[in-house]
Amino acid sequence: MAYEFLNVNPSQNLVGDCVVRAVSLALDESWDKTYIALAFKGFIFKDMPSSNRVWGSYLMDNGFKRYHIPNTCPDDCYTIKRFAEDNPDGVFIVGTGTHVVTIINGTIYDTYNSGDMTPTNIYVRE
Repeated sequence: MAYEFLNVNPSQNLVGDCVVRAVSLALDESWDKTYIALAFKGFIFKDMPSSNRVWGSYLMDNGFKRYHIPNTCPDDCYTIKRFAEDNPDGVFIVGTGTHVVTIINGTIYDTYNSGDMTPTNIYVRE
């Protein structure tokens, strides 16, 4: 598993836009395009762009499939780091309930090393 710092936010902001950063990276879209698309989808759903329902729907519209990861804590907490190690090939977006991160070919791309967080949902490009 590798971690690489990456911030696709054009203003290099580090707070509150993890969904936009992760989705734009996974879809190879600009941050601006992703932000506008999520805001519009949020408007349609009458929900915030960062809600799981909104960004999950946008990913599924773009060829991703959602999988749930059962919570195994406290016995053997499955982490983002372990997920990346177990999945060295492919494009994944991992949600934790409070954070969203992109993994590409086993490398975690984020503004901080979120490898110790526990994933709850995985989106995989099919």
